[in-house]
Amino acid sequence: MADDAVTSAIREVLSVIPAGCSWLLPVTDDDGEVTDFAIAAASGSGHDVYRRGTDRVDSRIGEIYPSIVGGQLWRLYLKVLRTGEPAELREFRYEEKRAGVVPRSLFDVTVHPVLGGLLVWWQRLDEDRRRIERTEQLGNLGWAEYDLVTGESQWSPGMYRLFERDPELGPMSQAQQAAAIDPDDRGLAEAAWLTMESGGVSDITVRFRIGSTVKHTRILSDVVSDAEGAPLKVHAVVQDVTVREQTRDAIERLSDQLRTRELTALAEHRLAAQLQHMIQPVPAAPLTLPGLEVMVGYLPAESAIRVGGDWYHAQDLADGRTVLAVGDVAGHGLSAASSMAHLRFALIAWLAIGIDDPATLLGHLNRLCGRLRVTGTAVIAVYDPASRALSWARAGHAAPLLARDGTAMPLELPTGLLLGADDEATYEILTPCLAADDLLLLYTDGLVERRVPGIPSLLSDVMKALAAASAEPPGQALRGLAPALNRPSPDDDTCTVAVRVL
Repeated sequence: MADDAVTSAIREVLSVIPAGCSWLLPVTDDDGEVTDFAIAAASGSGHDVYRRGTDRVDSRIGEIYPSIVGGQLWRLYLKVLRTGEPAELREFRYEEKRAGVVPRSLFDVTVHPVLGGLLVWWQRLDEDRRRIERTEQLGNLGWAEYDLVTGESQWSPGMYRLFERDPELGPMSQAQQAAAIDPDDRGLAEAAWLTMESGGVSDITVRFRIGSTVKHTRILSDVVSDAEGAPLKVHAVVQDVTVREQTRDAIERLSDQLRTRELTALAEHRLAAQLQHMIQPVPAAPLTLPGLEVMVGYLPAESAIRVGGDWYHAQDLADGRTVLAVGDVAGHGLSAASSMAHLRFALIAWLAIGIDDPATLLGHLNRLCGRLRVTGTAVIAVYDPASRALSWARAGHAAPLLARDGTAMPLELPTGLLLGADDEATYEILTPCLAADDLLLLYTDGLVERRVPGIPSLLSDVMKALAAASAEPPGQALRGLAPALNRPSPDDDTCTVAVRVL
């Protein structure tokens, strides 16, 4: 047995070693048989399963680790003590049944004969492995090491999961890995070798064919060289990025589709806008019709792809009366513009053959919408300058606004169902009388409605502007009203027909 000076020195050395070390001295009976081991020195870092350090000194194995006595590790102790040859026990599982102690712990244990005793080093495996495995699982990661001298490879558990390979088969050979790379990506693997040979760190993403599936793997690798620059080992961290790449591909495809749709929508927008301009050009100055001064306005939606189906009409009839109309076909784009053209041209045709009763005209438009399978709203009015009577009807549309001497209000509303909703619908006519210098405004909903939560209708603002304009000198009334009507909607076209009674 070592003397006190040696024991003291060993205790001092081990107490500062940051590892699970202990120096064991055999305890023998009268016949010289080893019956136990005394802990003569121990590391002070608390690396045993009970988190004890140097306070184990002078204890016996049989007292504080009773499950070891007589077992596999105990027999290894006796063998090293007998032969004088160091030995190692890989993945030794220590089991304990006490509360507050991990019930099963895994260690690599190395035993060396030292000064009549045993120097034992315990390297804990289970906690480190658990951390590594959880990290690999969380990040779809694995690591590999390839020895360029011996040709041997080491894989972490994550590599076997990634390549769906049985750990009993061991790592794939370099030839097997090369064969599994997608042929189109083999050039990337060669580029990676060139990067590592120049001393750099390679970072590539390649596809591996694993069974019937293709996996995208990101490989971060570098080479460890000796003092003379000769390569010794390749270290690689591998990550399964299949989901990321598939998501990226899906986003790119969606972006391409959106770009295509946007271009198509812009082309449709241009065509619809051209069609609208051809069908209903907006006069630059107010029109003079029998008994009326008429100012027409049309503003497309601010959104570049939301051309609508708003329309207007204003013309004099052969008997000296005037027809005024506005309408709005549901929907946007070329389809809405085309339907708008059908309705407006049909209205012009019926007027040309002497059909000018507002209720009758709306009835015809309603049945036409049914045939076209569209819906819409409209107001049609016929003004008689001799009597100043305005006969008008509506189909689901807002009432025109009337302003007189600084006061504005909607006209009384007749009954009238949405166009295209029911072929048998009928429409009521009301006939208020107008006065000289009255202002009348027919409009579509883009003037007053905003499809943004929290923004109220602009109808009250329009009525205030109309009332103020009616108080202006007659020759300036429509000109004063123009700024209030020149406010485009983000989502809808806006069509207005402003009228001053002469």
